[in-house]
This record gives sequence, C-alpha cells and structure tokens, in this order.
Amino acid sequence: MAPIIRNRFLLLRRTVQASVLLLFVAGNAFGWKVLQGNLSSSRLLDSVPLADPYALLQVLFTGTAVATDALIGGTVVLLVFAVAGGRTFCAWVCPMNMVTDLAERLRDAGGIDRRLPAMTLTRQTRYWVLGLGLVLSAVLGIAAFERISPISMLHRGVIFGMGAGWTLIAAVFLFDLAVVRQGFCGHLCPLGGFYAVVGRAGLVRVRHREEQCSRCMRCRDVCPEPQVLPLIGKESGFITSGECTNCGKCIEVCPDDALLFGMRMPGTPTGEHKGG
Repeated sequence: MAPIIRNRFLLLRRTVQASVLLLFVAGNAFGWKVLQGNLSSSRLLDSVPLADPYALLQVLFTGTAVATDALIGGTVVLLVFAVAGGRTFCAWVCPMNMVTDLAERLRDAGGIDRRLPAMTLTRQTRYWVLGLGLVLSAVLGIAAFERISPISMLHRGVIFGMGAGWTLIAAVFLFDLAVVRQGFCGHLCPLGGFYAVVGRAGLVRVRHREEQCSRCMRCRDVCPEPQVLPLIGKESGFITSGECTNCGKCIEVCPDDALLFGMRMPGTPTGEHKGG
C-alpha cells in the first residue's frame, strides 16, 4: 500500500492519460461515442465539440474561416484548463508527458547530468516558440506548430497508426535524455507556454503550509518547474505560477504533509484559502 500512496498522483495521471488515449482508440476502432477524433479536434459523447485552443488560434492567424463547432470546442477546452489551473493539460492529458518523464527517469538512473556538459536553455524560450508559431502561421498560411508537433504526431500515431512521426518523437526523447532535462516540456513546447498563460488564474492549485515545512527541499528536487516554488519554507500560500503543472510530485515526496491540493478562491492570489 505504501508505494501506491507514495505514487498516488503519478498513478492517477497515468490512468487519466491512458484512459484518454484508449477512449480515442476505441472511438476510431470500435465506433465508441465517448471520444472520437484526436486532441486537435474531437467530440465528446457524440455531441460536445472539443478542440485544441492553440491549434485553433494558429488556424485563425492563417486568416482561414473557422467553423462554429470548432470555436465552441476551443472555448470549452480553454475554460476547462483555465479553471483547472496551471499546465494541468501537460501533466494529466498530454501523451508526450509519458515520453519525457521516461527520459528524465533514465537520465537520473544513468547519472547523465554528471557525465555530460549541461546545455543552457531558458524556460522563457517556450513563449518565444509560442509567438513564433502564430507568426509563422500568419506568414505561411498553415497551422505552423501543428505541422511539426510531436504531441499531435504521437497522439494520432497511437490512434490511427504510427508513420514517420516516430522519428520526431524519438528525437524529443533523446533530446530530453542526453541534452536538457525536461528540454521539450519545460523549455520548448509552445502548448505548455500557452497553458501557462491560460492557467494563471486557475482554482485548483498546490497549497503550502509553512508551519509544517521542515525545509528539506525534496519538493524542489522533483519539481519539473522548480522556479514556481519560491515560497517553500518561507510563507504559507498557494503556488500561483501558471507554469506549475499540477502534477503532484511535490506533494508525494513531502514528508511533512506541508503540501496539498486546494482551491484558490478569486481574490486570494497568494494567501491561504479561508475554507482550507
């Protein structure tokens, strides 16, 4: 039981990610109506349209007319992850998260950080890539990032069959493994940058209780975005950065129960939620 409790959020995340993939596969292979399509454009229960809002934004930048269903679908997804907070999509839905997490585990197990010179790559790069994707979409008349997105390639490959896209997915894996820790998800992915902006005002956030913190800093050691934890050991409050993935790794490793998920009500950007 202890390993299950210790890895409870990892198990929940993998269950959600696998379930989403399986439902899409079943929709294509067996005609199930739960989820049909792919992450870019789909339908829930054969009635609710869903669409990737960043992909939709790229299409809008091309000047192409967008169907009403697509606009509704993009708005639905946008609102869901805006309420969820942070980069919840990245940790709980995105299939590339499983690939890059595996690279990170192998990197740690092999001591690669100690053997290879580190490559400097700022986490702000993802916002430049985000903007570049929109600019190129306008200039080239195509949804630029969607054409080369390893996220879309992996998801469509699992559902419809993997083609040459596996080479780009392998390149991302090797980049994370041998060049930069969390290189794609933490530094380059424009979709992660998009949801970081969208999720800044989200309600579901990690809460820190300073009075219980022993300052062991295990949370910072495992966090894929350690820059979001400036208040650890200093003050109580919520992790308010949109770059937090809400993955729960920090909660799992905290020996003091100083971290937990909570609801950050509007008007309390950094302080404690009174109901908690």
